[in-house]
Amino acid sequence: MTPAAEPAEGIPARPDPWPSVSVIMPVLNEERHLAAAVRHILAQRYAGDLEIVIALGPSRDRTDQIAAELTAADPRVRTVPNPTGRTPSALNAAIAASRGEIVVRVDGHGLLNPGYIETAVRLLEQTGAQNIGGVMHAEGETTFERAVAVAMTSKLGVGNAKFHTGGEAGPADTVYLGVFRRSVLDKLGGYHEAFIRAQDWELNHRLRQSGGLVYFSPELRVTYRPRPNLRALANQYRLYGRWRRVVMRTHQGTASVRYLAPPVAVIAVISGTLLGLAGLAAGLPILALGFAAPVGYALLITLGALLESRGRARPVRARLPLVLATMHFSWGWGFLTSPRSLYESTLK
Repeated sequence: MTPAAEPAEGIPARPDPWPSVSVIMPVLNEERHLAAAVRHILAQRYAGDLEIVIALGPSRDRTDQIAAELTAADPRVRTVPNPTGRTPSALNAAIAASRGEIVVRVDGHGLLNPGYIETAVRLLEQTGAQNIGGVMHAEGETTFERAVAVAMTSKLGVGNAKFHTGGEAGPADTVYLGVFRRSVLDKLGGYHEAFIRAQDWELNHRLRQSGGLVYFSPELRVTYRPRPNLRALANQYRLYGRWRRVVMRTHQGTASVRYLAPPVAVIAVISGTLLGLAGLAAGLPILALGFAAPVGYALLITLGALLESRGRARPVRARLPLVLATMHFSWGWGFLTSPRSLYESTLK
């Protein structure tokens, strides 16, 4: 494990007294994981005051009933309504209803590792950061989810983002979830509610632009439950790509190879396939070379999946190429088809 940053001169290794903490949770259709997520928060050993504010969207399952049971069982748990069902609106509603000096974001399908809150607060003091986060540790329960977990912790699946794959502690562009000083959220006006997805990246970009420090530490880990089926995974990554395009339009100069690789792959595979088919139809063998793009991509994904899944169960390894291709193509297609109207809505 990478050691924590050394305390800056004059800054104590442990705050005294420990600041009050508010955990905010945007929740929609989370009957499967909500109770476990809250239990992991309440089990944290933290010397300061702790509260949980759950922002409830219009769920279609038993989420509201489970939330009511949680609030009845522990006075530290409260709920606020989020009639829009949108994540940034839920986050802002929970922030507004909370009281803590430190604001910890946790999703309804995230499980904090022991000591997460205490470690995060200590690191905020040591580093002087305004937001700190750690590793999004994907861990599946079914065979399909375990294949997604492998993909989400692989550079072949998600690139070189440290919050997915791990790495050394230090400044970062963005982090998973986040532990914020309330003062910076007040200063920035919270989350931009037009960003239905990628609102965390957009907020961290504004934070850094204002001179603040976003800090990654592998000491912090949150167990993440992946989407349960291919359709849900495809929709998740399509929306990721769609809203990443909005972020890039809104904040010029934020493009990177990691974000452009999926749309380039989609264009190459589709163009190569069409070119190859045209060559077969027209009797022009030279055009059949276009098939090199989809065949090359399939070989790359298959070989990469075999390498990334060494030591895993055979059913997981068998599903991984399809999972990786779904993530790449859904993200890339969402990016390429992202309408300009989404960007224009962020300017209002």
